[in-house]
Amino acid sequence: MARVYNFSAGPSMLPESVLNRAAAEMLDYKGSGQSVMEMSHRSKVYEEIIFGANSLFREILSVPDNYKILFLQGGASTQFAAIPMNLLNGSGKADYVVTGQFATKAYEEAKKYGDIRVAASSKDKTFSYIPKLGKDDFRPDADYVYICMNNTIFGTCYKTLPDTGSVPLVADVSSCFLSEPMDVSKFGLIFGGAQKNVAPAGLTVVIVREDLLGNARPETPTMLDLKIMADNDSMYNTPPCWSIYICKLMLEWIKNDVGGLEAMKAHNQKKAKILYDFLDSSAMFTNPVVPEDRSMMNVTFVAPSEELNDKFVKAASAAGFVNLKGHRSVGGMRASIYNAMPIEGVEKLVEFMKDFEKNNA
Repeated sequence: MARVYNFSAGPSMLPESVLNRAAAEMLDYKGSGQSVMEMSHRSKVYEEIIFGANSLFREILSVPDNYKILFLQGGASTQFAAIPMNLLNGSGKADYVVTGQFATKAYEEAKKYGDIRVAASSKDKTFSYIPKLGKDDFRPDADYVYICMNNTIFGTCYKTLPDTGSVPLVADVSSCFLSEPMDVSKFGLIFGGAQKNVAPAGLTVVIVREDLLGNARPETPTMLDLKIMADNDSMYNTPPCWSIYICKLMLEWIKNDVGGLEAMKAHNQKKAKILYDFLDSSAMFTNPVVPEDRSMMNVTFVAPSEELNDKFVKAASAAGFVNLKGHRSVGGMRASIYNAMPIEGVEKLVEFMKDFEKNNA
């Protein structure tokens, strides 16, 4: 069976070695006589999986001891409500930087719970850049400042974090999680859906500083109270067992096969450079993002007309390059080149784009 190059923004491709190992262990996980899909989450054999994944996450990302790593459900979008419910407990104020659709959704959700202000937005230029902000752009009494690190739809990414002073910085890192090293200590809380770089859909990872736990608003549902989840080792109820298992395999792949996050970053930078270098030299395709804010994970581009965009997407899919159509809100194309995308996949895509450009000049 021939596998395609999957450029989906999520769920995304997984390394073949991870898929092969999961397949080999499908019916019998390490001699237990059962699949991870069917074992009790309270069993010793499953505890080794979830605690092992937690330990690997802490090791690979260098998570400080005063942070909790939580494996939750509900997708990253559930955290749009959980974050204000847990953190909006002092002044009742929070500042949001709106750099795309998901930051907008988070802002709209948070407005239900307090005094939420847009500190800055890049909507004026179709979210094609990241606002450059300093400490004076944020309210000093805000309970937190919120950003979306990597904007999947528009192809932008923070290269420098805003200085928020003593105000905790909260970041949605869904589409750049584990793609490169990250100084967790600069954040009060980071979170992300796993379906891009970390594991299959169904798992959300939250990493939160311990001093921010324990003051959830009274109306916070039990399942959204991060302190309760932390106190129960992410097992207040049945966790997404299979996704956590694949997460552990992915973490082992990053550590043992790739060589850690510095090597992962170099791999991802090389892929992005191949594609951006071509786009910058192309007479047909263009990238709309300010170069200094370009995402390493999601590369957006367009042809001169909608007709050519549609023709390209169909031709690419027929050639084995799937899910290149841009988000419905912006059109064009988008190549999501997450961790598992091999360099060869990007090289072959560029070859195809060169041929398409030549044949459609």
